[in-house]
Amino acid sequence: MKIALLGTSFGQAHAGVYAARDDVDVVVFGRDEDKTAQVAGQFGFIASTDLDVAFTDDSFDLVDLCLPIALHTPMALRALEAGKHVLTELPMAGSLAEGRELVAAAESSDRHVFVDMFERFIPANQALEDAVRDGTYGRLEELTCWSAMAPLWPSASLGVKVLPMEAMHSDLDLITRALGMPDQVHVTSVERDADVGAVEAVMAFDGAIARSSVSSLRPMPWGGRGGYTAAFTDGVLEWTSAMGYDGQPTGTLTAYSDEGAHEVELPAADQYTAMIDHVLAVLRGEADNEISPASALAALELTCQIDQQVNPAT
Repeated sequence: MKIALLGTSFGQAHAGVYAARDDVDVVVFGRDEDKTAQVAGQFGFIASTDLDVAFTDDSFDLVDLCLPIALHTPMALRALEAGKHVLTELPMAGSLAEGRELVAAAESSDRHVFVDMFERFIPANQALEDAVRDGTYGRLEELTCWSAMAPLWPSASLGVKVLPMEAMHSDLDLITRALGMPDQVHVTSVERDADVGAVEAVMAFDGAIARSSVSSLRPMPWGGRGGYTAAFTDGVLEWTSAMGYDGQPTGTLTAYSDEGAHEVELPAADQYTAMIDHVLAVLRGEADNEISPASALAALELTCQIDQQVNPAT
């Protein structure tokens, strides 16, 4: 499998997964010649600054897009037109209209399109989805998701202009997959400066409520922490986690019921590795695509609603 990996910043998370495999051949594409060479060399890959080659070279099977959000849909559409499979970072688009365009293009193509909904592969999130589906603790009535972090990545803004699209999206995917689309959405935010702030959304459903809170109002020693609390009619699931610069969470899932509290044993997993394992399994014909654009459209719609409340058009 030959892969064109576009992007040298977050692309390094994907590169690290590919580097541990012996069944892929990767070329890293970037704009800055020195940085591209450095990143590619770090993982033992070839470097290129000629972006067109990723689309015109027939030897590439998959184009992996780790680029700014505004480029996700245009580059994904270009890859489809070139006959490539596509893996795009989340969110798949910067607007609902673009997202719908990508869904339509993917569904009319014979190529696979994947959205990097990596948090679906976190075992604690899978445990919540299983509990909702199976009714393990009854009906879900309240779901609170939160994430609070220090400015772990100095070159990246974590201000209110970017927090909905870049930090809330995965939690909103968890919420929409558990409860569907809300009937009402109320949003508040606070801004320390252009790069530091917090956003909270409260959502009303038929017989349930949900909250999503993200914040960068933390000092560096805090690192990154987050989790969820899911209250059902017959119990509660609570996930608390911490992460560092690598984005890999470690934490504890606890179940509470009338019988008491107990820690839920979870399998060890790296969500990025699990996501890419899934992509390659689908391309080998061994699995069905569980991270298609259509599956991520509800989360994108809700994310765009919240972003528009936080950042109204001027």
